[in-house]
Amino acid sequence: MMKMTDIKPASGSRKRSKRVGRGHGCHGKTACKGSKGQNARSGGSKGPGFEGGQTPWYRRLPKYKGFKSLDKEVFSIVNLASLDCFEANEVVTPETLMEKKLVKNIERPIKLLAKGALDKALTVRLHKFSGKAVEAIEAAGGKAEVI
Repeated sequence: MMKMTDIKPASGSRKRSKRVGRGHGCHGKTACKGSKGQNARSGGSKGPGFEGGQTPWYRRLPKYKGFKSLDKEVFSIVNLASLDCFEANEVVTPETLMEKKLVKNIERPIKLLAKGALDKALTVRLHKFSGKAVEAIEAAGGKAEVI
């Protein structure tokens, strides 16, 4: 039966480390480092990010500027001019905007802006309106309702 004390590494797989700097018999004096230079001195090797005096990549990268709030609500924007595709006295909802391909997805809240003109009476039910958009809808004889 084999015991843990009987286990030995294969012959030649373990090599003794070189004893340097211990006299003339075993690489004494300069300890295999040559006579002068940066790597002959103690602490001579540079760190992993050193690029030979060239400005390292982590200093060449642009600095991050600004701040992006994670709480900010992002709206899909629809303008008054794009509501011309609806018939008079029709109800405009996020679903109908999606059918007419005016918004890509209805998971985002939708805001109506007053760019353009409206000449039909529409009932618009959206998440948010600009002040002038509400005035333009009511001037055309329609209603602006917040969902």
